[in-house]
Formats: sequence, C-alpha cells, structure tokens
Amino acid sequence: MKEFLNKPSIFKGQKGLEYFDFEEDFVEADMRCIPMVVRFKLDQVKIKLKLHEWAKFSAAEKLALALAPTESLSDKMSYKDKLRSLVFQYTKEELSELDPSRLIFDWMDVLVVPARLQEKAKEFGWKVSVQKWAQLSHLQRYALLKLTNPGHENKNFPIAMREFNIV
Repeated sequence: MKEFLNKPSIFKGQKGLEYFDFEEDFVEADMRCIPMVVRFKLDQVKIKLKLHEWAKFSAAEKLALALAPTESLSDKMSYKDKLRSLVFQYTKEELSELDPSRLIFDWMDVLVVPARLQEKAKEFGWKVSVQKWAQLSHLQRYALLKLTNPGHENKNFPIAMREFNIV
C-alpha cells in the first residue's frame, strides 16, 4: 500500500472541525474524497465540486474550505467566490452549479426520521428512533442521508451508524 494511504487526512483531529472516522476510508487512487463538512457547505452554496478539482487544491486550501463559515448570505457569497477562484486558478474552468433536485434538506427536521434513512437502516435490521435522530449533529444527519443516496456505494453507511452510536 502506498505511503500516502497510511497517513491520516489533514482533517482528522483538526480543532473546530467536525470530521468522521469513517471518512478515513474514502481513499481512491491516491485522492481523498471531499469530506462531509465540505460537501455540506457545497450544498449550502449550491455548487458541484468535482473530485479532480478538489484534488488540485493544496492541503491548506482544503482545510480553509472546511473551516470557512457558510451560515449567513455574506458567508455563502464569500465561500462561492473562493471556490470560483480556486477552481479557475487550477483548472481554468468555471464552477458547476448543483442540480437543486440533488440537495438534501431532510437533515433539518429533528422530529421526523427520513423514510429513505429508515429504509436503508432496515436493510441491516435496524430502526432509527426519533430520539437518536434528534441527538445527532446537523452534519451527522446530513452525512447519513448522503450515504443513502441512490447510486452511492453506501459501504460506509453501517460504519457511520455505529460511529454515531445509532446502532
């Protein structure tokens, strides 16, 4: 196995950053996938960042994107501008907008466990209670729903469920 694959990511243990252990498995062809915290922010600004674009960013740039705020409209505009600049700098391409139908909002409601999450959990013989769902952070709920996307490999779904102490 290549030395790169044995090293933890720059996000692991980073103060002020929610990053999950199961994400350490997201390694393909020497490129780490975009972490959930950044995917979450990309959805908030409605941008589709391609893996080959992400792979060109420096470690410092990736970390800055993970730590940058996206709560206010101003934050979102700044984040999008930074992404636009980085993508153009490295690829000379324009940013891709995210298809609105691909956005996930079910994570926001702590009172209802989304049906697709229950369906995926059922495949493993599990049921997610509203109490457990409500105890998760925004990013944990978002990550679980991302891991249930149709067409997604979903191999980290059971790992995440255990990591988040749902099962």
